[in-house]
Amino acid sequence: MRFHTFGDGNKKIMVLIHGVLTPWQIWLEHAKCFEKDYLVVVPALDGHVEEEASEYISVEDEANKIIDYVINAYGKEVDVLCGLSMGGAVAYKVFESGKLTINNLVVDGAPLSPLGKLPVWFMTKNYMNIIHKTKVRDQKTLDNFKKYFLPEEYLPSFLKFADTMTDETIKNMLSSVFSTNISKTPVENDTKILFMHGTKGNEVVSKKAARKMKEVYPQTVIKCFDGYAHAELSIYHVKEWIDTVKRFIIV
Repeated sequence: MRFHTFGDGNKKIMVLIHGVLTPWQIWLEHAKCFEKDYLVVVPALDGHVEEEASEYISVEDEANKIIDYVINAYGKEVDVLCGLSMGGAVAYKVFESGKLTINNLVVDGAPLSPLGKLPVWFMTKNYMNIIHKTKVRDQKTLDNFKKYFLPEEYLPSFLKFADTMTDETIKNMLSSVFSTNISKTPVENDTKILFMHGTKGNEVVSKKAARKMKEVYPQTVIKCFDGYAHAELSIYHVKEWIDTVKRFIIV
């Protein structure tokens, strides 16, 4: 894992955590907006590090590395913790640990509702196929990736870590993410929670998780973005994402 920071170290801390097969750079525009008021910390999760090969072990392992880094560098308080997709699962585990004081938890499309073995198997095979074809620069795969998953400007960063991503990392990511569940026993704190999700495709998993979060943590605010696919809001509609988060954290 690598950590990238933006802003003044004497300001409040904001942490932005990316999702599966997305580079940390998807947060660049968000970080530049918030760095006026925050020290923004953006980890590159294991398996997604451009500078060197790294293995993703589990959601819990990633969460613990972020916790250790924040405590050692800045102390125990994080004003805003944001996670996208898999990053939402990691953010939830950071929150659930109780090791940090989280004032605001923001998750977007977080799959915090377990899936069965068969759909996880299919998704794992699909992600492996994407990475295998990416490594040989299959043009159709890259064109589809740019069209449906990641803006072209971030493709060079994706290619760098895709070239070193292993099948084991993909297995670990999918099995760990889709076994993450919201504990029925709530963490006792005053954290404000924002759960955002779309309505297309596999966002049904996020919608289910949002309802569960609301049951366990009644203070949760759910924002549904009709017609948006998974991760579309934060990646393709950055200003709308930023405005939504700003309105939430200043209340």
